[in-house]
Amino acid sequence: MNHPLTLSQFVQEFALGMEAADARGPRAASSRSGTLYQPGLGPHTEAATVHLVMGEMTAAHPDRYGQYDESVPYPNIVRQRCDLCLGIAPAWDWTIEVKMLRMMGDNGRPNDNMITHILSPYPQHRSALTDCQKLRASGFSGRKAIVIYAYEYPDWAAGPAVEAFEALAGRQVTLGMRETASFSGLVHPVHEAGAVFGWELVTDGHDR
Repeated sequence: MNHPLTLSQFVQEFALGMEAADARGPRAASSRSGTLYQPGLGPHTEAATVHLVMGEMTAAHPDRYGQYDESVPYPNIVRQRCDLCLGIAPAWDWTIEVKMLRMMGDNGRPNDNMITHILSPYPQHRSALTDCQKLRASGFSGRKAIVIYAYEYPDWAAGPAVEAFEALAGRQVTLGMRETASFSGLVHPVHEAGAVFGWELVTDGHDR
């Protein structure tokens, strides 16, 4: 990379990448029945979303995202993988765990268990909260971050969940300043808009 990538830049470009990926009208399928959901990025899994969005980011900015890998094994944690690593292995520039907050389903009904993806204290749920501890103990070099992309709805704003995450995570690790970028105009009739949030994990000897 010619210039060090900032988390603010990544969050902004991830939001733009979501809009670009969504504009192609991708269709996700149910893992149980194989039934296709309505067109749009919203119904896709976290892993599929990261893959689609990173494809758009790489096409738009090959100088910044030409080198990365998805689902990278943790050096110090058996059977755990990091969602996204930017740069060149093993000295990655950034290791990033990405979480989705999607409080409504494809059918417009509330998805009540989704909040566990953000706030659960149990490692088995692999939440954004437990990802903080996992990243800190990961053994990865370079900078580390948590990124949440959240779809928003009239009765389900992302703000309260994000603030709850900050409060709980702040008891375990030191988070850097919250970075935010909005996305909108998505083609799915339910998952139309939202925001991307990011925090760097501040570690000893590498304060931000």
